[in-house]
Amino acid sequence: MDTKELLKKVRKIEIKTRRLSDHIFGGEYHSTFKGRGMTFSEVRQYQFGDDVRNIDWNVTARTNEPHVKVFEEERELTMMLMADVSGSKLFGTQNQFKDEIVTEIAATLAFSATQNNDKIGLILFSDEIELFIPPKKGRSHVLRIIRELLEFKPKSKKTNISEAIKFLSNVMKKKAIVFMLSDFVADDYKQTLKIAAGKHDITGIRVFDKHEAEIPNIGMVQMQDEETGELILVNTASKKVRKNYSIFYQEKVEYYKDAFTKSGAGTIDCRVDESYVKKLLGYFKRR
Repeated sequence: MDTKELLKKVRKIEIKTRRLSDHIFGGEYHSTFKGRGMTFSEVRQYQFGDDVRNIDWNVTARTNEPHVKVFEEERELTMMLMADVSGSKLFGTQNQFKDEIVTEIAATLAFSATQNNDKIGLILFSDEIELFIPPKKGRSHVLRIIRELLEFKPKSKKTNISEAIKFLSNVMKKKAIVFMLSDFVADDYKQTLKIAAGKHDITGIRVFDKHEAEIPNIGMVQMQDEETGELILVNTASKKVRKNYSIFYQEKVEYYKDAFTKSGAGTIDCRVDESYVKKLLGYFKRR
């Protein structure tokens, strides 16, 4: 897409998602995700009613007057958006492709974080780390993230969620709020997720199309695996073929739910033909 078309699309997404974050998600985000605790602010003279456990004995001894440490909640947070840019993200049969929904969800979350003066970073991954944008604040930074989500062309069409999580753990030394957006048609990431979720507040957002769950009976069809590029003839009239695919798909969904639940991470399921707004709001309220 050319620059003019890209800017127009970025602006359209900004208007839509910023309105959502301003009127709906800002307050929910603020109340859902807390700061990293209490951070030291200043030392002042002791006043009647102050907690004696907060007395600063060094300053008290030096001045011969009781002084206490004052703490305040550390509200500033860091949000990391992790988006799967492998081949399967291009699938979509209802109005929008999965990558378009992923961009809108990510933009809504990013603007909600901006309202809280938080930093936002981005990791785009396939079976390798395709792009890393370190966390920063501000509208222009969020617009850059939206641009990358819209126009980035990945080198690989395969997926490796475990490698993406390992990269997150390596680059984010302090606790972060992490939203991972993917269709999660993958496995072998339980252990790395469990380790990362012990440090970060992680939520998996599964974006999918209802027609991915099963193959319709339309006879002999040539299909291409979006991740490998391989062309194969599939007899969709075969009950066995349709059943085996359905089992394979369901196993991946169950793996995702089990992995995130057992690691203490959150999950949101967003079907492309349903409102992601209701799904996000419901999740925030449950927390």
